[in-house]
Amino acid sequence: MSDFLSELSWRDLLYQQTEGAAAHFAAGPVTAYCGFDPTASSLHVGNLVPIMGLVHLQRAGHRPVALVGGGTGMIGDPSGKASERQLLGLDEIDANVAGIREQLGRFLDFSGERGAQLVDNGEWLRSLRAVDFMRDVGKHFTINLMLQKDSVKSRLDGGISYTEFSYMLLQAYDFLELHRRFGVSAQIGGSDQWGNITAGTELIRRTVQREAHGVTLPLVTTTSGAKFGKSEAGAVWLDATRTSPYKFYQFWVNTEDADAVRFLKMFTLLGREEIDALAAAVTAAPHERAAQRRLAAEVTALVHGRPAAELAERVSKVIFDKRVDVRELPLEVFQTLGAEIPCARFPAGHALAVLDALEQAFGLSRSASRKLIQQGAVSVNGEKLSAETTHIDFAGAAYERWFLVRKGAREVAVLELVD
Repeated sequence: MSDFLSELSWRDLLYQQTEGAAAHFAAGPVTAYCGFDPTASSLHVGNLVPIMGLVHLQRAGHRPVALVGGGTGMIGDPSGKASERQLLGLDEIDANVAGIREQLGRFLDFSGERGAQLVDNGEWLRSLRAVDFMRDVGKHFTINLMLQKDSVKSRLDGGISYTEFSYMLLQAYDFLELHRRFGVSAQIGGSDQWGNITAGTELIRRTVQREAHGVTLPLVTTTSGAKFGKSEAGAVWLDATRTSPYKFYQFWVNTEDADAVRFLKMFTLLGREEIDALAAAVTAAPHERAAQRRLAAEVTALVHGRPAAELAERVSKVIFDKRVDVRELPLEVFQTLGAEIPCARFPAGHALAVLDALEQAFGLSRSASRKLIQQGAVSVNGEKLSAETTHIDFAGAAYERWFLVRKGAREVAVLELVD
């Protein structure tokens, strides 16, 4: 048994804990849970904070339970929301639950005596009778207590429906039900869940006279003050069909220097020595971005698997390193490039004019293209085009169909010959 809370602390993942939580986790194996809202068919990078909490819980010798809210998702958690959520239909909720269950299965070990469990609270909440719930659960909570919870207090001026007002009771009931079914005695969640978590510990104490605890994790922001988990294209999803492994890798590799070491601690399983060495590298040679590259590789591998991470890393290197020899690149790199960066397609059986290629690949006028070629600012598959070049030689195509075109120092596109 390693010290779970100490591990969270040095990784900057510990925000709050109930009194006695440290002794509770130190006393022996604990079964603890964390809930995930099925508001979408995929989790996003912000969800990696509680996911890593469960991962470290299991690595410390405890048993994690990942709870997907097929029941609570019918209402929606008001925590951190300025207005009422739009209610989802049952079919949409069920589809979202299925997607989230599959994703959570990538992070935890489900084998053995301490194997993780995936549970859907729709199993008990959807059949719950309102009168029974108010009698057995509602009587343990005063309106005064509920009004003091941040998720409610922050919404009083703008208004909150009885539906969302009662959400904390449902989450408290989840904690009690998991305690009865699986012996769950602790809950992990974001810092905005503190009120909901302590409602659950109180319900367990009142109904079954047992000890229960809560641990919260920080809500992450970047050093610049930007909201973590957003890119120019929007949310960064864990689903490869919504955010490709390449774009996922790019999100992490573009981390600011000031955040790189902190994120290495939070979102990877690297040990202290490796992270300290990467911290030193950031100080000594920040331009090499060693910490960001390792961060991107580790988190992408954790979410999408090591092969996908290696491919994303290699594609990234092709784009940003002009010294890459395209003749040594595997076919899958070109295929990925064709999906991720500007790609112009031309018939394989016809001559390919350079001006046509630059117009379609970069949206350049013919006069602008001529000027760039004359300046020596255009290369195809690593070969700089001379001012006299009018057509691209098909003999130089990689795999008889691909060309990598560079314009200036930073802009890159691919050309594909199609039958």
